[in-house]
Amino acid sequence: MFKKILVANRGEIACRVFRTAKKMGIKTVAVYSDADARAPHVLMADESVRLGPAPAAESYLKADLILLAAKETGADCIHPGYGFLSERESFAKACAEAGIAFVGPPPNAIAAMGDKIESKKLAKEAGVNVVPGYLGEIADTDEAVKIAGDIGYPVMMKASAGGGGKGMRLAWSEQDVREGFEATKREGLASFGDDRVFIEKFIESPRHIEIQVLGDQHGNVVYLNERECSVQRRHQKVVEEAPSPFVTPKMRKAMGEQAVALAKAVGYYSAGTVELIVSGADTTGESFYFLEMNTRLQVEHPVTEEITGLDLVEQMIRVAHGEKLGFGQKDVKINGWAIENRVYAEDPYRGFLPSIGRLVRYNPPAADKRQAPFGDDEGAPGVRVDDGVYEGGEVSMFYDPMIAKLITHGKTREEAIDKQVAALDQFEIVGPGTNLDFVSALMQHPRFRSGNITTGFIAEEYPDGFHGAPASEETVRALAGIAGFAATAEADRARRVDGQLGDRLHPPAEWVVRIDGKDHNVTVSPDALRVDGTDLPLALEYTPGDRVIVAEPTEGEAPALTVKLVKTRTGFTLNALGASHKVRVLPARAASYAQHLLEKVPPDLSKFLIAPMPGLLVRLDVKAGDKVEAGQPLAVVEAMKMENILRAEKSAVVKSVSAEAGASLQVDQVILELE
Repeated sequence: MFKKILVANRGEIACRVFRTAKKMGIKTVAVYSDADARAPHVLMADESVRLGPAPAAESYLKADLILLAAKETGADCIHPGYGFLSERESFAKACAEAGIAFVGPPPNAIAAMGDKIESKKLAKEAGVNVVPGYLGEIADTDEAVKIAGDIGYPVMMKASAGGGGKGMRLAWSEQDVREGFEATKREGLASFGDDRVFIEKFIESPRHIEIQVLGDQHGNVVYLNERECSVQRRHQKVVEEAPSPFVTPKMRKAMGEQAVALAKAVGYYSAGTVELIVSGADTTGESFYFLEMNTRLQVEHPVTEEITGLDLVEQMIRVAHGEKLGFGQKDVKINGWAIENRVYAEDPYRGFLPSIGRLVRYNPPAADKRQAPFGDDEGAPGVRVDDGVYEGGEVSMFYDPMIAKLITHGKTREEAIDKQVAALDQFEIVGPGTNLDFVSALMQHPRFRSGNITTGFIAEEYPDGFHGAPASEETVRALAGIAGFAATAEADRARRVDGQLGDRLHPPAEWVVRIDGKDHNVTVSPDALRVDGTDLPLALEYTPGDRVIVAEPTEGEAPALTVKLVKTRTGFTLNALGASHKVRVLPARAASYAQHLLEKVPPDLSKFLIAPMPGLLVRLDVKAGDKVEAGQPLAVVEAMKMENILRAEKSAVVKSVSAEAGASLQVDQVILELE
């Protein structure tokens, strides 16, 4: 077996590989940029080597520096993780030439399957169904418009070397192609060093289903069932699950056998994923098409591990060492159901804009060791957290905004979903905005729970953006009671502060709690908690300073309600079940006077174009004096390796410009003023 492994990556995937390596008795080497000098993956490794400055192009994408680090530390194998150099044929070749084992597929397979254009040609030659499209070189935007028109709208424009949702644009019209083709080329060049773009028919109401394959260097290839990855936003996966609620045993066998045949056709070994696009309207499952093959370990691999009991990283290492697979297709089983939510640093309440900054507080739910063999905590059974961040660390603008992956496992899909909701309520992150509320809302959504999902699920169910999961009357009553209970505890503490004049007063027992625009009368006594005259059957404790309250029902079998709270000047901000509630809490005797308080009117910012997130101003399309129409592109801001087009909200004239192309922008910085 290998003696020492270097992971050419960062964050949670580096930590993930290190955990397995340590379990196998293999020494570990981390590489890092200046931004990651104190990152968990660096502290976790036995040795670490600095690569260079924070930008990936100057650090994690420098193959020569990574190979030098391997030689200097004596590493005899390199695991690329995902992203960065993981699907670079040249890197796999360079490892072989240096006499260092590459923990992944052979270079020829990466070349064959990693190129999205060539892989489709090979799949077609092998008799695999492919989506109708144009796989040749596209010279310019005009040719792209002609090709899109010939295929028929809608079409998808994709960077040939793309992946991870980057370098993709959906076009419903000629205007979309003209606006998006060049941006797709730029994203492909910036992220993958390849600006080739191909165009294919966009299948409406599609489901994204992928088959995990695993092969050894002796010609054995198996499929490890499927994953459903249909819940996506901007073509980036948000929720993954295994197995799929849509796939039948017959479909699974057909898809798996075709994936294995494709892998064998290119001499594939190690872990890989064949992605399929499936028509959700065709319940026979026969309308599935080859989309692409990812020649690496997928972000969502944990759900496959949870239902099969296999450690995919361990299998990759053993295959790279030349070992045969220790099992056959008949040995691959499905045990229960697993769901993964990606926790991103993005603000769903502001259109999912990237959010960066320091993790002032980071406290994930504890993971049960039996279901999270790579974790260190004991907690709720069936909960696993894969992460690579720490409290006090920063979410950087230079890398992907994923903070963690939350994986739950249950005997049924419903059990796995319910465990997600409970664990998400326990997940504490303070600092950058996160999508915790959003993914919790997804888990509770009736359509998701029914399994009737497509890649358009988020756009269809949240056409006007996300404003929090709707709260039931029962939940609102519980939150009102919890707010009143916490307010009583705060008042009781305040009355005990020493040095006050007069006798100590009793804390108020009656409160008026305003939540979601409605007032509730809350009465707190030593033996009861009443909301609007009705007892609230909850057992709870709160000490001023607590950040979380767990309310246990004293009647029935309802689950406990976990509420995160932050004290404000007039009450609390309560967060539970996928929504954040600003709660005003006033003593009953004072509440009637609240109507006389003046409300602060926010300033009118509609005449300004403001940077919605920190980033780089890639392009400015207007100048002072230009007339603009509603919907017209004004500027392009790049953040987290994605380009964001900023448009005019109304017809106006550009009064002044405050920033220029190439400038680094702060959040809410004024770019230009309209009149």
